[in-house]
Amino acid sequence: MKKIAILGSTGSIGTQALEVIKQHQDKFEATVLTAQNSSELLIKQSIEFKPNTVVIGNDDKYQEVFDALDPLGIKVFAGKNALNHVVQYDEIDVVLTALVGYSGLKPTITAIEAGKNIALANKETLVVAGGLITELAQQKGVNIYPVDSEHSAIFQCLVGEFHNKIEKIILTASGGPFRGKDRDFLSRVSKQDALKHPNWDMGAKITIDSASMMNKGLEVIEAKWLFGLKSDQIEVVVHPQSIVHSMVQFEDASIKAQLGLPDMRIPIQFALSYPDRIKSDFPRFNFADYPSLTFEKPDLETFRNLQLAYDAMEKGGNHPCILNAANEIAVQEFLKEKIGFLEISEVVEKCLDKLPFISEPALEDFVDTDKETRIKALEIIN
Repeated sequence: MKKIAILGSTGSIGTQALEVIKQHQDKFEATVLTAQNSSELLIKQSIEFKPNTVVIGNDDKYQEVFDALDPLGIKVFAGKNALNHVVQYDEIDVVLTALVGYSGLKPTITAIEAGKNIALANKETLVVAGGLITELAQQKGVNIYPVDSEHSAIFQCLVGEFHNKIEKIILTASGGPFRGKDRDFLSRVSKQDALKHPNWDMGAKITIDSASMMNKGLEVIEAKWLFGLKSDQIEVVVHPQSIVHSMVQFEDASIKAQLGLPDMRIPIQFALSYPDRIKSDFPRFNFADYPSLTFEKPDLETFRNLQLAYDAMEKGGNHPCILNAANEIAVQEFLKEKIGFLEISEVVEKCLDKLPFISEPALEDFVDTDKETRIKALEIIN
């Protein structure tokens, strides 16, 4: 029985993780559940799954959650510091980090320091501080299991191949709702347009990132750290059907791919059950339903964010941290309809140009860079 802490249990990844746990109650137990604001759903989940502990990030909602769950013997904490406390519980086997954005960094570091294996759905953690995280995980003997469908695909292709040299990996991208559109079209798209992803059901932030190709840019940086790769070993191809989740090319020219329907429960389950594959009732892929699988190059001129991510990865230091923070603010303001879609990449590029570069940042530098970038991004927007 693996005991799981789900950081962000009310989000898209968190709710699907609970579906996996519900289907395999003989193998997994939800020991800790956390949410930032969604108190009603957190209470509902807790009544069903009966975790040892819950954390509500918003202090104002503590009393509501406490009153509902304390009579059930469930411990209730509130605030950001509580996350860092609960991930250290002795009984936890795996911490599933499903928080959105930069907020996942400190709890993930604390969990690694406590020797917990990580199921990582928060790509920003490695984008911001990949070197620090991977070095710490190595020191502590902690495994990081990727949950993103693309990185899970690479991981699955590498099982049994870890002694063989990777020539390159190929990350697939759906192209989002605006594949094939030009900048003139993109200058007029609305928030509602950008939130209509053709294949995946995800939270608002990651859906906008997918539409702007920033999500793929963040995944490129994440892949660098997860698999110990150089920039020129990471290729992106647009694959509209989202059936081939990613590929690995080895030095003998062989390519291995992982395929399946676009269903996040599959990589979540693999991350939780590894090294075992366990039976599921998820829908099965049928080749007859997809007679044509297509691939094309990404348009780096129209979708500037992907190129900006490659540039930030190449420069290193605190540039990926700047990229991530500027994008989080830009997406936030786009969702508030304060800036246009194309302005997202403009804000990111200006922040990368204006903020000081630190070649070998420590954790405090990442914290400061994140804070300064958010201030600068809002100044640029306003």
